This record gives sequence, structure tokens and C-alpha cells, in this order.
Amino acid sequence: MIHKEGRTFLLNLILILVVIYLPLEYFNIPPMVSELYFLFASILFLLCLQFFRNPTVQINSNPKHVLAPADGKVVVIEETDESEYLKERRIQVSIFMSPINVHVNRNPVSGIIKYVKYHAGKYLVAWHPKSSTENERTTVVYQMEDGLQILTRQIAGAMARRIKWYINEGDNVEQGQEFGFIKFGSRVDVFLPLDANIIVKIGDKAKGGRTVLAELK
Repeated sequence: MIHKEGRTFLLNLILILVVIYLPLEYFNIPPMVSELYFLFASILFLLCLQFFRNPTVQINSNPKHVLAPADGKVVVIEETDESEYLKERRIQVSIFMSPINVHVNRNPVSGIIKYVKYHAGKYLVAWHPKSSTENERTTVVYQMEDGLQILTRQIAGAMARRIKWYINEGDNVEQGQEFGFIKFGSRVDVFLPLDANIIVKIGDKAKGGRTVLAELK
């Protein structure tokens, strides 16, 4: 299935590729050039098509688990200060989403959305240490049934110039549901309590809504 964020983009891409191709036919260019263009256009379209794919995911909900909010590679696991909202020490787990990953973002836990804030910013590469605080980003805070709060941050990378989110403060959301999308390479941070049992390790490949990042006490 194609994600809604990609439908207009893909239609426009087709139109652009056709518009470029028509003059080539009009000027009767050599067949080799036409074939090379067709090959280039096909590869470009297929790459964009796979980027906007939105596969069906079977969610195994568990109130003691924090699920990966995105597909990608675990690039950071460290203790740090979360200074925007929680104002306390947390364990940060970061997932880098390359252009070939599914870019759907999913709720890591169930609960009420206590805070949503978009920040304009820079476009440092997503694995840069300062990208979490200086890049374009959106911060989301979930309050679970027991009162525990989990913070997730969508971060735009050097290629990702558009962050989308579909939730608002006060919404009651379910673990694993889609909450957003980031286009063309990005990163998602999750800030966990210090006593959380971290399941993943650096370099692991996470699957959004399926991989358990941590178990909560």
C-alpha cells in the first residue's frame, strides 16, 4: 500500500518524467538515449515508490513494552538530559531511518498525548549529535495509564525537509498506531526512564511497531 503522503508526489513525478520525455521523442533522438532515459525514469520512480510504501503491521500491544516508533538502525543508546519538557535525566534511544526504510512513525506506547510541539531548525545529517536539539523536529509526549511519560522526537535530516504528524494534545492513542511520517531520511529519538530495561543494542535493525526497544518497570 502507498502512504497518503506519497500519492500526490508520485503523480507529480510521473507528470514531470513524461513532460521531459515528450521533447526527446519530438526531436527524434537516437534510440539509445531514449532507452537510457526510460531506464533512469523507471529506477527513479521505483525508488520513490518503495520509499512511500506503507505495509500492514501486526501490533502486539503490551503496557510494559516500548515499541520502536520507526524502521531503521539503532544509532544511539545513552543517558542524557531531556531539557525541553521532561527536565530530567533519561535514556535516549535513537533510530536512524535511511531513504530505503519505511518512514511511517508509530506510537511507542498507549496513552494520552500531553505535549506536541514543532520546532523549525537546521538540516544537519540525522546522526549528528546536535541534530536532536538543532534540526527541524517535532516533540511528542505520551502519558501512560500509570502516569509515566515517554517522549518521542521526530528529527529531519539533511534530505528530510518535511515532518508530518497526525496527533494533537489530549488525544488518546494506541500503541503501534501511526502518528506521523518524515520524508527522505531522518531520525526518531525516544527518551526512556533510567530504570527501563533496554532490549536493543547499537547497530540493531528496528521495525516500527514490532521491535521492543525497552521493558518498563
